[in-house]
Amino acid sequence: MESIDLNKIPVQETEGHTSKGNQLKWKLGDQWYKADHMGYEGLSEVLVSRLLHKTELKYPFVEYHPVEIAYKGQKLLGCRSNNFLKENQKLIPLEKLYRQNTGRSLALSLVEFPEVPNRIRYTVEQVEKYTGLHDFGKYLTAMLELDAFFLNEDRHTNNIAVLYDTEKDCYELSPIFDQGLSLLADTSFDFSLEQPLEDCIKRVEAKPFHSSFVQQVDAAEELYGIQIHFNFGAKEVQKELQMLNEGYSEEIIMRVERLLREQMRRYAYLMD
Repeated sequence: MESIDLNKIPVQETEGHTSKGNQLKWKLGDQWYKADHMGYEGLSEVLVSRLLHKTELKYPFVEYHPVEIAYKGQKLLGCRSNNFLKENQKLIPLEKLYRQNTGRSLALSLVEFPEVPNRIRYTVEQVEKYTGLHDFGKYLTAMLELDAFFLNEDRHTNNIAVLYDTEKDCYELSPIFDQGLSLLADTSFDFSLEQPLEDCIKRVEAKPFHSSFVQQVDAAEELYGIQIHFNFGAKEVQKELQMLNEGYSEEIIMRVERLLREQMRRYAYLMD
């Protein structure tokens, strides 16, 4: 596994991009580094990005790589990724975009709609209205499908974003990013390794349109159609996990493998 000493690099403050804890993050050159904070977030980021290479997905995504970080006398597991922002680009979360244009919170505005399809449709309409982007609903559906399959519990309105070019004054879709709190990675608080896998799966809550992944995905697919297709199976998952077992316990590796086997069964219609 790649190692790096970040003792002399200042920790970056990332405003509003996570709903759990304060994960240590650093920027060195064109690379971002993130340390595991609540469990095996780095493994989740890396594994999901590798499996996305084996997925029919129309949209770009951030690729993560495993890394061991030396910081304040500790050896921390984590991941690194390229800075995907080009010159003159800014990452604008939907929460910020909506607040800039309306003075209101998108998350709170969505609560006013009792039905999930209406929450999704409203979000898409507002984003397209303020950015000029087209087919944002298909992009959002693909993201929700991925989150449902990988059980990403952190897709709040600050964790869906668009890119703004300050020079050209135009927007484009952001690469899909931040899968760290997927695959039951939070073993410190909500999903300890001692708990039965089935119980943990039942308790994971989706965001931002409903606490049920199924209801979110069903509503989005009804509105905008199925957007992704997975071209991997159990053998590919096992192979990728074997390449990532350095630093992570066999218990974690086996849990993630079991979880993905279960998700492949649940979402068979998205599998090859």
